[in-house]
Amino acid sequence: MKALHLCAALALAMSASALHAKDLILAISEGTSGGTDHARVIAKYQGLADVIGKSINQKVNVVFIREFASLEEGMKARRFSLAMARPSDFPARGMRDYGYKYVASAKPDGQCLIVVPKESDYKTLADIKGKRIVLPEIAAYMAKFCASALRDEGIDIAKEKVQRVREQAAVPFYLTNKFADVGGVASYSGVAKSLDKTGQRVLFTSASQPYFPLIADREFTAAQIDAMQRALRALPESEAGQDVLKSVGIKAFDTTAEKKLGELLGWLGL
Repeated sequence: MKALHLCAALALAMSASALHAKDLILAISEGTSGGTDHARVIAKYQGLADVIGKSINQKVNVVFIREFASLEEGMKARRFSLAMARPSDFPARGMRDYGYKYVASAKPDGQCLIVVPKESDYKTLADIKGKRIVLPEIAAYMAKFCASALRDEGIDIAKEKVQRVREQAAVPFYLTNKFADVGGVASYSGVAKSLDKTGQRVLFTSASQPYFPLIADREFTAAQIDAMQRALRALPESEAGQDVLKSVGIKAFDTTAEKKLGELLGWLGL
């Protein structure tokens, strides 16, 4: 029995050694709102890849993953040493279904914002019941996010008058032109950052969920994960680190959201 355990341990060690003997791949998916140019994405994230690589003495190369199906298949086949992706349900599936480990997520977290025209007299969520609600298409992550957030507040989207749009950018248009009374958008979207210009205000802000998580292959050791996390937490402390964060477009990394990310799919009903 001891011999069998020793063989298993040796096999695992050899597998891990083989994984880390070559350059590592950091897969980046920016979702439907991300850019489509591979060179741009490499330039944007290679600084982050270098920080991660330096923390574990490995070379890390960035690969842009354009399609969600390719991201899912790549995680399933474990072709990616690391993956950083939005929407967050994909890294959550990487952990739940394919054995990946949580490393970090971006700050600030993501939230669903329920927005209404500035001149609207709605004051609470109870006021939107029975009104025309515009949300992203039903398969979209933020549609599920907003539906779950409203469910927690006692509003069942299935029983409301919901209109679907392909892009969140269409939500202000619907509200401005009175095609809808209330809408839902992501807190990290361009729409949310332009509400003053487009004439909307936030009626409700949901509880937060991990945004743009970074996950790692299960063969990374606890010590390696810890080294990555320490390096990511330290980024705001140096000018070079701040440049990395600015390039990626986030304020900092959170390394404490493993439990929340692990519970995300259940909360979304997936």
